[in-house]
Amino acid sequence: MSLVTRLRRSAAVENSPADPADHPTDELQPVETTDEAQPTTEGRPADDSAADSAADDAGDASDASDASDAEGGEAGVGSRKRRGRVRVVLGAVVTVLAVAFVLFGLVVPDDYGDLHAASFVRLPLEALVAVAVLVVLPRRPRWILATVLGVVLGLLTILKVVDLGFTAILARHFNLVLDWILLGDATGVVQDSIGTLGAVLTVVGACLLVIAILVLMTLAVLRLTRLVAAHHTATLRTVSVLAVAWIALATFGVQLADGGAVASRADASLVANRYHSVSSSLHDQADFEAQAKVDPFQNTPGNQLLNGLRGKDVLLTFVESYGRYAVEDPKFAPPVDAQLDAATKRLDALGFGSRSAYLSSSTVGGASWLAHSSLLSGLYIDSQQRYRSLVASNRLTLTSAFKKAGWKTVSVEPAITGAWPEGKFFGYEQDYDARNLGYKGSRFSYATMPDQYLYSVFHRNELKPGHSPVFAEITTVSSHSPWTPIPKMVGWDQVGDGSLFDNPANQEGGPPGSILGSADKLRASYIRSIQYSLDALVSYVENYGDKNLVLVFLGDHQPAPIVTGQGASRDVPITIVAKDPKVLDRISSWNWTPGLRPAPNAPETRMDTFRNQFMTTFGPADPAH
Repeated sequence: MSLVTRLRRSAAVENSPADPADHPTDELQPVETTDEAQPTTEGRPADDSAADSAADDAGDASDASDASDAEGGEAGVGSRKRRGRVRVVLGAVVTVLAVAFVLFGLVVPDDYGDLHAASFVRLPLEALVAVAVLVVLPRRPRWILATVLGVVLGLLTILKVVDLGFTAILARHFNLVLDWILLGDATGVVQDSIGTLGAVLTVVGACLLVIAILVLMTLAVLRLTRLVAAHHTATLRTVSVLAVAWIALATFGVQLADGGAVASRADASLVANRYHSVSSSLHDQADFEAQAKVDPFQNTPGNQLLNGLRGKDVLLTFVESYGRYAVEDPKFAPPVDAQLDAATKRLDALGFGSRSAYLSSSTVGGASWLAHSSLLSGLYIDSQQRYRSLVASNRLTLTSAFKKAGWKTVSVEPAITGAWPEGKFFGYEQDYDARNLGYKGSRFSYATMPDQYLYSVFHRNELKPGHSPVFAEITTVSSHSPWTPIPKMVGWDQVGDGSLFDNPANQEGGPPGSILGSADKLRASYIRSIQYSLDALVSYVENYGDKNLVLVFLGDHQPAPIVTGQGASRDVPITIVAKDPKVLDRISSWNWTPGLRPAPNAPETRMDTFRNQFMTTFGPADPAH
């Protein structure tokens, strides 16, 4: 860079005015010269941001000037003009991208159900306020505020992206206090589904995305701040017009086809809602502990518990993702309904009666342990904080009640691959998990082993001839997302150590990626996995059920909203199967639907109410009283 060019660049920066607030208009003002001050050059920038731009232009022009000095003549002038045009075009493109990115951060919804093109047609009040404030501030406060706003908008954009994932999978927003542990659990699901390398790449990609959003959003806000400050008067006029338009749109309640207001203040509402959510979460623990202290069965002697089931083997089976959608969706449910109706007839022929209804789960799409603990404890467990408080208490669970009454208590948890200290709280004497179930066959994506194998091993180990009564909680995994591949049923005498499931002939469906991108394929594969899980369970009863078997099976939660669609209930089917008619006589007052398939108008109760209802019904009192 030549010396003359450097001096010109320095003069452009030093002689620019301090701030547009020092000048009443954008027009150039004449400058009187004195002995103390030399006249500035004509056409000086009207703002410090414009001065920065002029300095940048001077710096860029210096390269062209040097080239001109070296080459001379028209070739240097032409090269300088071409570079200038390229610089102008690139600058315009970057500015357009900055505007688009900032608007995206402001209007992108935080709910998966609202994610469509119309949801981006919004006039955000937050943008109008921010621009109005930035344009009138002095230089230094303006840049400080712009930086802060860029970081805040970046964080809100990240939160919205996370919320889109949570509402798509769990049908609720991310809880800033309670849900951090679920991110680790999600990583485990990804690892189990697509392998360690895929999980690592997913985590790295997510971290890079977070950093990119924060950095790019801040840079975009700073660039737009420079733009609006350089056009002080025009910006204020534009904001004034848009503010009047916003007031009119809000006053008349103008909405899009989806019902969303065009005059938006979504980010302000988002911040307010999250503030109240955080405050509520911080107070929830005390409220929950007070609820947990109220337990009508805590001090009941063991000889007065569950007397209506004495001598029975009680199996409590959670069928993964078995939701109301599987039996009621008009397009995909008919195969499951036909299967349940046919199974009802077969079990009736063998002397087994059944009754069905619905329970409302405390979770959707995942976090199954929240549903399990709600049913077993009689408390509504809808967060990790409540779960931790529960397992640190001395609450009587359904499992510990059976143990107190003399049953051997067993858990079968094939998804658990490490230590599970909570098992002692729930009252299990024997724990089976992926480490000691002895399975030698192939995994089925997330599922560590087929459901049929679980029932086979459990029966061989725990229900031998002459055994004492057993209460077992069995958690199945074959109908866990991503719902492919799926095992096929084999002869019960062939199950063995499960190695036969290595054979492709005993599998169906492709890898998880084969159904991604197609909602119908995803739903069809989900339904097929539910059919397999129900088939394995009913087949077990047909082959091994006896007069002492009492089976309670239910879903832990509905599948994710990407399967059910938005607005689906939290209901899951629940069924009780028994050969002893006295068992079903006890629950006659519940008015459940006869058979394995609950009717559309079958009773609906919350999952946490089941423990008290069950223990009261099968307590010492005669059902006639």
